Amino acid sequence: MAHRPFVMWPAKVLRTPATDVPEINEDIRALWDEMIEAMDAMPGVGLAAPQLGVSLRLAVVDASDKRGQAVRMANPTILHASVELRAHEEASPNLPRMSAGLERPRAVTVKFLNVDGVEEQRDFVGIWATSVQHQIDHLNGKMYFDNLSRTKRAMLLKKAKKLNG
Repeated sequence: MAHRPFVMWPAKVLRTPATDVPEINEDIRALWDEMIEAMDAMPGVGLAAPQLGVSLRLAVVDASDKRGQAVRMANPTILHASVELRAHEEASPNLPRMSAGLERPRAVTVKFLNVDGVEEQRDFVGIWATSVQHQIDHLNGKMYFDNLSRTKRAMLLKKAKKLNG
């Protein structure tokens, strides 16, 4: 099955906080499956529903070596973030051919509804934690470059406009 296309920045859905998911049903599970297919096709380590034009608080993360270990999350919320930071180069298919180095907390504890509709708390560390935080930014209507200084963000967006038309 083909996934729907990635929405290109600055589409409104990427700048608007997504809507909470009231319950986990077959439509939500099918959307998670589509999101995993899109994430694997990039290839990437996470995806949020707004990236495919769906304004729901849904995310998938799979930073495993083998793949097939995706964590499906609805309404994820960070409960705790470590003081220690971790640097990582971040990018998004919504702004092709661009990336930026960011520092985010090395570990986070996240609360979310899982595939069974049960509230779960899970600790994520390293690239998993970076990806979860990146996806939650998307769900809040933010892109990774919103975490840059005003000058760096302006430079990145100017370069993106030149590269991507």
